[in-house]
Amino acid sequence: MALARASLDGIEHLVSGFGTAILALIMLLALAATALLCLVGVGLLLAPAVLRGLHAVADRERARLSRWGVELIGPEPPPPTLRAALANPSTRRELCWVAAHTTLGLVLAVIGLTLPFSAIRDLTFPLWWHLLPQAEAADGAMGLWVVNDLASAAAVCVFGLGYTVLTVLLPPVMARLQAWPGRRLLAADAGTDLALRVVQLTATRAAALDAHAAELRRIERSLHDGTQNRIVAVTVLLGAARRAVARDPATADEVLERAQSAAEQALAELRAVVRSILPPVLEDRSLADALSGLAASCPVPCEVDADLPGRCAASVEATAYFVVAEALTNIARHSQAGQAAVSVRRRDDRLQLRITDDGRGGADARDGSGLGGIHRRAEAHDGTFVLTSPPGGPTTLNVSLPCGS
Repeated sequence: MALARASLDGIEHLVSGFGTAILALIMLLALAATALLCLVGVGLLLAPAVLRGLHAVADRERARLSRWGVELIGPEPPPPTLRAALANPSTRRELCWVAAHTTLGLVLAVIGLTLPFSAIRDLTFPLWWHLLPQAEAADGAMGLWVVNDLASAAAVCVFGLGYTVLTVLLPPVMARLQAWPGRRLLAADAGTDLALRVVQLTATRAAALDAHAAELRRIERSLHDGTQNRIVAVTVLLGAARRAVARDPATADEVLERAQSAAEQALAELRAVVRSILPPVLEDRSLADALSGLAASCPVPCEVDADLPGRCAASVEATAYFVVAEALTNIARHSQAGQAAVSVRRRDDRLQLRITDDGRGGADARDGSGLGGIHRRAEAHDGTFVLTSPPGGPTTLNVSLPCGS
């Protein structure tokens, strides 16, 4: 199972790498055309814009690689003048990357995408070989024998089994090889990385303080609007029961029953507030079990796929729990979805959360929904937040958190 999952992840990486490889190919052709136009002087005017396009394509690759592993922080955009841009080490590394990704990255992506189709073609060959002309049927056996009956057609399945083995084993290796030039060439200089990191940590600290203040306001509001009012009602009812004991015991018994009911409701609300601070299920059981409980209580049918070999830091697990809880609440309230899914993976030192639904889409973290709170929680843990929700759906929310210690 783990091998099949790794193979599917590898194919997914190769597919996304195929997209950036096509962009790199277009950019390489643009660079070549600009270099030729420089011979007549026109290319000198186009070169700064083309180099900015190169930087944009490289940023797409950085974002892609950051989703699958250690985050790549890009350098500043290239200088406006051609001489300064070509003298910039980051620009020269991006030029090397676009050449490598156009060749090696594109070839690996094509091979990775061809393998599963070849496996399906050869495994199903006995079902449709008789529909082909005889010359093309012979090609199904790679020209090693003539396919003219069911037995010779079934022998082609041997190639399908071989392609299947290659499909399972090769994609993870090819995905790492495809990503290697980008991770090697697209990382920013050490000084740039440190400066940007300081800016990011400053913003993260501000987000953490904002998230903490918002959480305190939420707890205060829950206690004030719910539990406190219940306790006031209990106090009032107990006073009324005390005055009624002497003159009308039957009325006093009814008032005491109402007071007991209000006290039980106050206790239930207080327990809900306590659970919202740190769910006890995370202490008693695992994050996967806690998320399964959330999915079971969600009004929209929801599947949870969690593969967590170990525990993360308690604060990270609590944040992951609240991210999923808030996302499922949004799905139930706003998406009009018929199905939702939660996927949790631990890759290296990061916890990857993916929540999807087949609803109407159009979700926006800036519209005042709980998505803004999810974004702030992720930033407070130095995590990433990526929301994809085109009109008409589907909606996909990806949150990545450092696992901590």
